[in-house]
Amino acid sequence: MLTKEDTVKDKEEEEEEEEKPRFNFNLYMVEKSRSVNQALNDAVSLREPHKIHEAMRYSLLAGGKRVRPVLCIAACEVVGGNESTAMAAACSIEMIHTMSLIHDDLPCMDNDDLRRGKPTNHKVFGENIAVLAGDALLAFAFEHIAVSTSGVSPERIIGAIGELAKSIGTEGLVAGQVVDINSEGLCDIGLEKLEFIHLHKTAALLEGSVVVGAILGGGCNEEVEKLRMFARYIGLMFQVVDDVLDVTKSSKELGKTAGKDLVADKVTYPKLLGIEKSNEFAQKLNRDAQEQLSGFDPVKVAPLIALANYIAYSPN
Repeated sequence: MLTKEDTVKDKEEEEEEEEKPRFNFNLYMVEKSRSVNQALNDAVSLREPHKIHEAMRYSLLAGGKRVRPVLCIAACEVVGGNESTAMAAACSIEMIHTMSLIHDDLPCMDNDDLRRGKPTNHKVFGENIAVLAGDALLAFAFEHIAVSTSGVSPERIIGAIGELAKSIGTEGLVAGQVVDINSEGLCDIGLEKLEFIHLHKTAALLEGSVVVGAILGGGCNEEVEKLRMFARYIGLMFQVVDDVLDVTKSSKELGKTAGKDLVADKVTYPKLLGIEKSNEFAQKLNRDAQEQLSGFDPVKVAPLIALANYIAYSPN
């Protein structure tokens, strides 16, 4: 039987729970994205040669959700770092991501006309400038993280650069892209090869974003590896969700050409599993990812949990 004292105590606990500030994910994303966009604008200014910098800025500042740079900052914060510590790296990651989009859209690759709701880079500036804009962003990304990261030991900066390079080379993005290209039109692509493609083509840079942030933030090896696994799960989930959206949403809703994987006869998760099973797999990956975050400060880890849920339930 509850006493009057117990009732009062329960009421006080309920009031305390209500008074606790809830994490506002939308506000967090707006604030972090604004900071990243300003830093990107400052880093890649419009200067001579005018044409190449115009092309770089066209794609770099075209919008996007800034998931990768925000993941980098959030991972840095969860191990005790701050936004300013990770900002140069976050910008570098977005430069690399933008490079991959410019090159992916080229006629020799996916031959796409639309990206982030705008004509693709080569449609505006021509193929030659688009290739060079991607190359320039890739080169400057490494210069920027090396020169502009402050308050971090040289050893950690070098470690972060190594992780970032690995995530986009023949052990990362390039590997996934090559296998993806060679798999077009083949009928014997199973789940194992599809997972290889996406773990490298998509998940590797997401993983690199989180790991780089954790290294620069001062994370110990155990923290870095737990965050690595978290990122690997959400990276694969990101692609599973993207595959589903590609066949369930319009080009207007997505801001890019819908159904292009179907036209290119690519193997996707909906093609192998169906839409319902693909959605179930994405939810499992989300649960597996969030299990990796146990043991971290609940307040500091809230942005990473919210980002995982955002990817899992993203409408576009």
